[in-house]
Parts: sequence; structure tokens; C-alpha cells
Amino acid sequence: MIKFLVSLGLIFFTSFFQSQDFQYSDPEDEGFSIERLERIAPVIQKYIDEDLTPGVLTAIMRNEKIIYLETQGYMDVKEKKPLKENTIFRIASMTKPIASVALMILWEEGNFQLNDPVSKFIPAFSETKVSTTSDASGKTGDLVEPKREITIRDMLTHTAGLANSYIGNKDAYRKAMYQPRPKSNSEQINRLAKLALNYHPGEQWQYSAATSVVGHLVEIISGKSLDVFLKERLFDPLDMPDTHFYLDNTKGGRLAAQYTPGKDKKIKLQDPGSEKSRWITSPRNIFSGSGGLVSTARDYLRFQQMILNKGQLNGVRILAPSTVSLMLENHTGNLPIWLTGPGTGFGLGYGIIVDRGKSGSPLSEGSAYWGGAYCTISWIDREKNLVGLLMTQVRPYTHINLRRDFQVMTYQSIVD
Repeated sequence: MIKFLVSLGLIFFTSFFQSQDFQYSDPEDEGFSIERLERIAPVIQKYIDEDLTPGVLTAIMRNEKIIYLETQGYMDVKEKKPLKENTIFRIASMTKPIASVALMILWEEGNFQLNDPVSKFIPAFSETKVSTTSDASGKTGDLVEPKREITIRDMLTHTAGLANSYIGNKDAYRKAMYQPRPKSNSEQINRLAKLALNYHPGEQWQYSAATSVVGHLVEIISGKSLDVFLKERLFDPLDMPDTHFYLDNTKGGRLAAQYTPGKDKKIKLQDPGSEKSRWITSPRNIFSGSGGLVSTARDYLRFQQMILNKGQLNGVRILAPSTVSLMLENHTGNLPIWLTGPGTGFGLGYGIIVDRGKSGSPLSEGSAYWGGAYCTISWIDREKNLVGLLMTQVRPYTHINLRRDFQVMTYQSIVD
């Protein structure tokens, strides 16, 4: 856990983080109030004490320096195993920004344009029709030709019109996509292409498996499976050794257990942190750009800091500054972003704050963020030169305000 030594104006971190290239700074030197930072832990602890979440890691970086790091609660509640700084978390949809960066690496190398049709690389999408009733099965209502083809940018921004598990015929979607379990990314994406679209490309924003298509485009264009491409072009260059789609073992017991709320909303075990975890036992044939990675706080902070640094970290350049800037623009105009609400837009792989007043968010306008299904979240605030990160393992989490509370507590601590 973080230690404040106010009399010395110093912060001491565990040896794990001290040994991993991060710089550290007294919060007051970076515009934070130590007294106000101390408000964060009690707010987080309340969720743990009420058995709403097992344990929580929170971190704040500013000016490329860690000014706050706290671990609270457990990575395994039954065993009373404390959450640690090097705990490995399931990050789910926080995979999406990573897969999107991977595709933009290939964009920079001249392999495609954002307005190219997806069918140029995945021919099955040239046959995709639009359902007038948002029926993924294609059996109800009239099927019509799309007004235009789905573009690669549509996939990056969730405006492709894809059938999904949130809106429309959700049962037909799940059956088509997962029964039987697909044996490869290619098989699953070709199933998706056969489903009727919920709407014409570009006309609505709907959360979907679009980033799975992004991941498969990486495979087709690069000629490598997504896991290999990410390792070679992102994880190894950025020194992210604990970020994987699957684990061979618990990495020395560092994999956290994952929980779900029961009828009383108190957590119960869903996936253990042991060798029985499905991240260890699952068939290893699907590498989804939409989700599926595990990672540590250190690894994800490095990835986010690279984005905040306009595409480079410690002398390693992943993307050009202009590419990062393009990714963090709002690409969806005034389309309603129903998942995150008013005042938000969507870039190439990230949600974007476009109006602080309408969103009710403390993040600066232009900030980029995304979270995962296990209640993880990270954001980049370019105006404040700040990265925030919260890691925990509870799904679903819509009954708690843990992520928003941490964001509010972060910004109330900034006094410069």
C-alpha cells in the first residue's frame, strides 16, 4: 500500500514498482494535495467492507510519474490473500484500445485507409444485409442492401451496424456466434458477417464485437495471429511481460480470483485465481480484439503512458504523434453514445469526453478512456497530463459507482 510521510514530503512504494523504471514524485510537486489524496482510500474501502468487491488497486500518474498507488482488500477473499501491486487482472474490454493501436500500426505502414471497406480484407462482409427490425437471425422483417459498405473506421468506432448482444435479437446473436464454440477468429468473424446488421453503417453507435473484427484485420494484414502480433509489436517493445490472452499457470499465484454479485449483491466466487481458472484451462484458439487479455497495473500504465506521450515510451516509438491525435478525436459526431451517456463521443478504440457539463464527468474535455467488464477502468487526460487506473475483479458491476467515485476523488485532489 502507498505510504504517505508528510513530514518528509516523500512517498515510498513497494520494491516491485521501484524496480520497474517508473519515476515517482511527491504529490505536492505535481499539483496534488496529500490531504485530499488521503480521502480516496476510505471511499474505496467502503465497497470492500460491504462485500461489493474483493479488492481494489488504484493508481494515478502525472507528468509521467506515479504520485499515488494503493492496494486494498483481497485478490482471494476466502484465502484472505491480500491484493498486491503485481496482481494479474482480467481486463476484458480494456483490450479494445490495445487491439485498436495494433491496427493503427498497420495503417501507418500503408496497408489500408480508414475508409476502405472491410470486405477488401474479409470478403464475407460484402454480402452482409441490413435488417429493418434489428433481427440478427435475418428471419423477421425485410432484409435490405446497406446504403454503403462497412468501413474499417466503422469497426474502430462501433458504427458498423453489427448485430450484438445488447440491442435487437440478442438470443439469435449469441446462438450464431457461440454455438458451437468457434475454433478460430476467422470462423467467428465470418459468422458475424452472415448476420443481418441492426442498422445502416455509420447511422448509429452501438457497442458490439466490432473490435473483434479489428483484431482479425490485424491478423489478415500482418499474417500473424493477434497474440503474436501484440507480443512482437506492443508488449515486448513496451516491456509488458504480464499481458497475455491466456496463462500457462498462475504466475506465482499472482492471478486474482474473479467474483460476481449474489442475490444480496454481496460477492461470490465466479472464476478462481488457481490453476482451475478458465484463463488457464480454456481452449487457446480465440484471440479476441474485443476482450480477453489479462494484465497488471504496471503493464497497463506503461501502455497508457505511451499514448499520453504521443506514441512513445522510454525512447520506443509505437505510433506517430499525429496518429495518436487522430485516435483521440471524436469520430462519431453527435451520435448518441448510449453506453456512456450524454457528453461523450468515440474515437478509434477509446471513448472521448466531448462535453463535461453534459457528461457530468470530472475528466477534462478530450480525455480518452475505456473500462472492462470486471469493473476495471483507465483514462488519459491530455490537459492534465494524467493517467488514472482502477483494477478490481467483479462482474457485473452496474450496481456500484466504484469507477466514477475514483475519478471524482482523483480530480478533487488536484489543486494546481
